[in-house]
Amino acid sequence: MLIVIGGLPGSGKTTLSRLLAKRLAGAVHVRIDTIEQAIIRSGLARHPLGPAGYAVGYALTEDHLRQGLTVIAESVNPLPVTRDAWREVGVRAGVPVAEVEVTCSDPGEHRHRVTSRTADIPGHRLPGWGEVVEREYEPWDRDHITVDTAGQTPEASLETLMAQLK
Repeated sequence: MLIVIGGLPGSGKTTLSRLLAKRLAGAVHVRIDTIEQAIIRSGLARHPLGPAGYAVGYALTEDHLRQGLTVIAESVNPLPVTRDAWREVGVRAGVPVAEVEVTCSDPGEHRHRVTSRTADIPGHRLPGWGEVVEREYEPWDRDHITVDTAGQTPEASLETLMAQLK
């Protein structure tokens, strides 16, 4: 199965993706931020990277799916074109696709998360609050799972997601 997780920076998608990967046997977490930062560190490109990180993510994800693994593909996933591309990866691999949007409906809590976190990828520059609220992010225009992480623990968010995935 392919589980595509998207949402604005600071919404909780990385935390939720990691917890989900631990919970599901035979699952792997593919994080676009990790891929993009590795490409930047290689010296082949600079930030902003454009579609290269997503292209690598799609290829890795399809390989993992063809090996029979469940993939949790995590990225901001801000546009219909990226959402369509993830879905197409699942179709090509012949697996079901679940699309998940992670939100934080409390602006104060969301802002606190964005401004108080530290990068967990060497050299990765996290966006500031202004960049998050100004970021291009189009509404989802098709059925998908939504997990609102505001006011709950990551474990509670995981349980919400697990119930919706069933």
